[in-house]
Amino acid sequence: MIPNLVPITCTINGETVSLGVSPRETLADLLRDRLGLTATHLGCEHGACGACTIVYDGRTARACLLLAAQADGAVIETLEGASASGRIAALQRAFHERGALQCGFCTPGLLLAAAEVLEEHPTPSRDAIRAALSGHLCRCTGYQAIVDAIEATAAAATGAGSRR
Repeated sequence: MIPNLVPITCTINGETVSLGVSPRETLADLLRDRLGLTATHLGCEHGACGACTIVYDGRTARACLLLAAQADGAVIETLEGASASGRIAALQRAFHERGALQCGFCTPGLLLAAAEVLEEHPTPSRDAIRAALSGHLCRCTGYQAIVDAIEATAAAATGAGSRR
């Protein structure tokens, strides 16, 4: 039996999308499986690892915890959209230069969280950066290079010079 589909219209990475979604379909599944936006990774599917982080109505959110039907009227940005717009180019460059990524599974969520913290606090302390990333699990890097990359991006953007 096919469940009744819920019609939604939302904006994803600047494009209006209208489609029917299953009442039980997560936003992460919609983005990955139906729309091909595979930078939204599925890790724990409980919102604890941060791999499925997206920007939902201007704030980072866990796509695994949202139902696709909840996205009706929402403005959503995935890593693909943030990358294409150039919004995270400096962060991407700093992550690359400082070896702040290894397997890359956590990287999309970390980049979107880092962009949010820099937008809210242009010169965050290292403790503030760590706090902003506290909901993101990375098994490869040990976080030091990630914090360094975010700090360097902030310093370059503000002309403050890196504290490291």
